[in-house]
Amino acid sequence: MNTPLPRESLSDARNPMGLEGIEYVEYRTARPQALGQVLELMGFKPVARHRSREVLLYRQGAMNVVVNAHAGRSGHEPSLPETPVLAALALRVRDAAAAHRRALALGAWDVQVPVAPMELHIPAIHGVGASRIYFVDRHREFSIYDVDFVPIPGVDAHPPAVAGLRWFGLVQYIGRGRTADWVAFYQELFGCTELGADRRTGVLPSGCVLASPEGELQWQLIEPQEGDVGSDEDGTERLQRVALGTPDVTAAVAALRQRGVQFVETEHLHPQARGALTQGYLGGVMVELVHVGT
Repeated sequence: MNTPLPRESLSDARNPMGLEGIEYVEYRTARPQALGQVLELMGFKPVARHRSREVLLYRQGAMNVVVNAHAGRSGHEPSLPETPVLAALALRVRDAAAAHRRALALGAWDVQVPVAPMELHIPAIHGVGASRIYFVDRHREFSIYDVDFVPIPGVDAHPPAVAGLRWFGLVQYIGRGRTADWVAFYQELFGCTELGADRRTGVLPSGCVLASPEGELQWQLIEPQEGDVGSDEDGTERLQRVALGTPDVTAAVAALRQRGVQFVETEHLHPQARGALTQGYLGGVMVELVHVGT
């Protein structure tokens, strides 16, 4: 008779990185104020400033967005883009150092993150295109923001989420014929599972969708397709947009429209109970809404 594995071993086998969801997403831009206005339309509020860099933290509910307008002094970082780009994803993990070591052992490329005195070192690997994937294990009583950021005086540090919005996932554009490569990347490093073709997620169900083992994140991988909203048909690989989950898409759309957010309305793509897509702002900043259970 085989001895059953301990419960913790089963958990580690299914979730080898110890993933616990998204800590933040990061945009890089030379126009931080313009992007901030778009984020505020969508319900985010500026709550803190970085101690030593031109970086601002926006928040609503449990979602954090970092707006990075720091040009850097070393010359190793790319110049700030006029059009905001999704530059990084920070994942919550049980042990950041262990997750980083495991990723490197499996072939991920390390990112040398410059750290100023008294700042936290957050380990990272290269993601799609020029993006980074950070590993964060300080996200409970004591967070990374308690060290690296200064609260904005008089601002509610925890503004409520509009219509129950929360992180759902990211849409990633990939090159032609590259789906299998990226599926293997997320499966091997993070233990993600490919969802079946019968899934009904969001308003643009094309491509391949992967779910993280803890159930807090989905990656949608889309190869170049003619007519896809915001798609780069030349096959440029990048993080294209974030997806926010809500228990009531109709109510979320109504609340965001009242705030001034515009949504894509075409014959084949329009807000519905399953999901909605905002119009592009500042040259391509888009947010997708996806129905999720409560």
